[in-house]
Amino acid sequence: MLFLFTSAVLAFSACTPKQAPATQPETAQVQTEAAAPVAKPMQTGAEQLDLYLPKLAGKRVGMVVNQTSTIGQTHLVDTLLARGVKITTIFAPEHGFRGDADAGAYVKDAKDTKTGLPIISLYGANKKPKAEQIKDLDVLLFDIQDVGTRYYTYISTMHYVMEAAAENGKEVLILDRPNPNGHYVDGPVLEKEHTSFVGMHPIPIVHGLTVGELANMINGEKWLEGQRQAKITVVPVANYTHKMPYSLPVKPSPNLPNDQAIKLYTSICFFEGTDVSVGRGTPTPFQVIGSPYYTKKTFSFKPVSTPGATNPPHKDVVCYGKDLTNVAVADKVDLSYLLDMYQNSSNKDKFFNNFFEKLAGTSKLREQVIAGKTEAEIRATWEPGLSNYKKMRKQYLMYPDFE
Repeated sequence: MLFLFTSAVLAFSACTPKQAPATQPETAQVQTEAAAPVAKPMQTGAEQLDLYLPKLAGKRVGMVVNQTSTIGQTHLVDTLLARGVKITTIFAPEHGFRGDADAGAYVKDAKDTKTGLPIISLYGANKKPKAEQIKDLDVLLFDIQDVGTRYYTYISTMHYVMEAAAENGKEVLILDRPNPNGHYVDGPVLEKEHTSFVGMHPIPIVHGLTVGELANMINGEKWLEGQRQAKITVVPVANYTHKMPYSLPVKPSPNLPNDQAIKLYTSICFFEGTDVSVGRGTPTPFQVIGSPYYTKKTFSFKPVSTPGATNPPHKDVVCYGKDLTNVAVADKVDLSYLLDMYQNSSNKDKFFNNFFEKLAGTSKLREQVIAGKTEAEIRATWEPGLSNYKKMRKQYLMYPDFE
C-alpha cells in the first residue's frame, strides 16, 4: 500500500535591519538595529483547509471525530459541510461524538440532531469499522485531539480505522494536532501479552508522538493485522515542535478538564487499576487521589455522581489521599504517587485489580511495587525498552524534537 510521510518545517520571519540616522561625521560608525525573529503561529492540520480540501473533492467521506474536532469555535463537520464536502457518516470514539459519555460507558449508534448524519459508535462491541459500514466511502478522515499516552483510547480507535481501511482499500486522511505531553518519553514499553484496547502498541506510556507520527509508525512497523499498511495522508501541524507547550482549547474527555489533569494523567492513570480514586465524581478529576484505606488523613474528598462520572469508584465514600491541583508536574511517569498510596494502604491485599497490568503494559510493575522496590530501581528496568523505542521513534518524527 502507498505510505505517505509528510514533514513539517518550523519557519521564522525577520525584519530587515535598518540604519539609524547618522549623528556623527561621515567617518563615524553607522549604528544598526534589528528586530528579533518572530515565529509564525502554529496551525493544526484541520485549520489548513487549503491543504486537504482538494483531497476530499468529489469523494464520499466518513468522519472519525468528536468534540475536539474544531476549527476555532466551529466543529469540523459543520465547516466541511459548508464547503460542499460530501460527508456520509460520523464515527465516534470512546465518550461519544459530543464527548460527554463516561469512561468505559457503552455508546450507542445515533443520528446527529444538527446535521442528520448517522453516527456509528467505535466503542464497545464495534471498535473497528465493519466492511459494510465503510463500503460506500472513499476516504476516512481522522481528526481527534490526543493527550500523548498509550492508554488513552483515541489512538486505539485510529489503529482500528487504519486497519479497516487497509483491509477494504480505503484512504485515511489524518489531520494532525499537537501533543500536550509530546515533550518527553517515559514509562515501561508494552509487552505483547498485555495488549488491549488501552494498550495496542509496543510503545511506552508517554510515547512523545502526535497522532500523525504514530500513524506513520503503525504503518512503518506493520502493526496492523496481517502486517498490512493503510494508505494514509497526514496533514501536519504548521510551525510546531515537540518543545512547544500546548493548552487544549477543548477538554478531550469529561474527566480531563484542564492542563493540570492532562499532565498528571500520565502518572496517575495507573490508579484506575487499583482501589484508589483519581477524583472522578469530584470537581478536580485526575488532580486528586485517595482511598478509604489510605492511612494518612490530612486530605479528604468524597466522590459523587456527576455528568461524565455517574458511578465513580468509592461513590459517596470519604477518601483520604493527596491534593495535586497545584503541584509542579515533572516531565516523567512519576511513581512516587503509586508507591506512597500502596505503602500507606491498610488494604494491600485488595489494592490492585486485574486492570492494572493492562494499564502498566507489564506484570513486572505490580510485582516491583509489592516487593518494595524504589522508584529508581523500577525505572532502571524500563531503560532497555525505552532506549530501543527512542531509536525507532526518531524514524517517524515529523517535527523538530525536544532533544
